[in-house]
Amino acid sequence: MKYDALIVASGKGQRSNLGYNKVFYVMKDGKNVLDHSLSLFMADPDCEKIVVVTNEEYFSEIKDDQKIIKVKGGKERKDSVNNGLKEVSSEYVLIHDGARPFLHPEALKAVKEKLNECDACVLGRMALDTIKYVENGRIMRTIDRNNIFLAETPQAFKSELIKDCYARADETIFTDDASLAEAFGHEVMIVIDEYDNRKLTTQEDFRKL
Repeated sequence: MKYDALIVASGKGQRSNLGYNKVFYVMKDGKNVLDHSLSLFMADPDCEKIVVVTNEEYFSEIKDDQKIIKVKGGKERKDSVNNGLKEVSSEYVLIHDGARPFLHPEALKAVKEKLNECDACVLGRMALDTIKYVENGRIMRTIDRNNIFLAETPQAFKSELIKDCYARADETIFTDDASLAEAFGHEVMIVIDEYDNRKLTTQEDFRKL
């Protein structure tokens, strides 16, 4: 199964308090976060192209490679993804957060295998804690955690499906690419992630690297 990877790497690192785009934080091995996020896709022969969407000022920080296309990010995440989708040409696209550098090869393999059965799927983790629904600080009810999954990336789609969703999005409110597909009636399947695939967001996240 051939696909393009779309890596969302725009941002200013406000919550991480780094003062710059967090994906360019250099880890202990001398490689930055984005390098790690790209590595699996760079090594995967099924990945035909990697579209990296980031702030234009950081283009020079991204390695030059025939497999990589650099695209300018937009005002919001949805704008950045839409910009990147214009460069996608494979039948399938895997949209991945640039700030998730720990994606496991087996998790990537599971996503690709799931795409043989469906047109859209999301890597996600089962909720382990008890889930409370809260309004104005008051617990209203406890939700059955057996039906709760925490969405991660990559989120994978037939390219034409997700491109069509973005073309029709207008003012549709969505928090990730899968929720946009869901809003337009598409069935999205879950792929259970059993590995560390955390997103680096806060100062504490970076202290642990």
